[in-house]
Amino acid sequence: MVTTEVVYNSKEASVLSNMTKCNKTGIVLTFDDGPSRYLPQFLDILEKEGVNAVFFWQTRLLHHNRPWKRVLNDGHLIGAHTHRHPNLTKLSFAKQMHEIQTSKEAIETITGQTVKYFRPPFGQYNRDTLKIVEYLQLQTVMWDISSFDWNLKQDPNQIIENVVGHVQDGSIILLHELEQTLLILPKLIQKLKKKGYHFSTL
Repeated sequence: MVTTEVVYNSKEASVLSNMTKCNKTGIVLTFDDGPSRYLPQFLDILEKEGVNAVFFWQTRLLHHNRPWKRVLNDGHLIGAHTHRHPNLTKLSFAKQMHEIQTSKEAIETITGQTVKYFRPPFGQYNRDTLKIVEYLQLQTVMWDISSFDWNLKQDPNQIIENVVGHVQDGSIILLHELEQTLLILPKLIQKLKKKGYHFSTL
């Protein structure tokens, strides 16, 4: 299910990759692979710009010292992203279940909030994944715009172009809690606002 193209839309009916599938407007910023050491700075920027976002966290990185309370208090959502970020398609049903359920339960134990959303690492999933997600009462969330920020440490402005050049109403945008993403985030948000987009959450 992985793609190398900026614009992507899942054909799977149960997978959310664009907000128009659930009749919502606005665009959604999503950040994978946290909670990172850059999280407080991401939150500062989002607060200054008045934007809410969705964070998909690897729970091996989540501990009580991460500012998860601020994430929730600021109006952001936290979704599951497995415990150790494996390629789920290479795992048995039982191991997939362990990764996804462990992630969901860890977030719920620490935050006291019910986890409703799940994003598979690398955007890779199979039938077993979808069965597990349904059993755990989660919504699988992919994206329709990939920023490719993880490949653009040396050219962060291309992150902006990848998003702004392809975004449309309802887009779910894939970003990561990375230094280069942090660097361009204010400019990215401002350019999206200038294009007339408003920001939403799931």
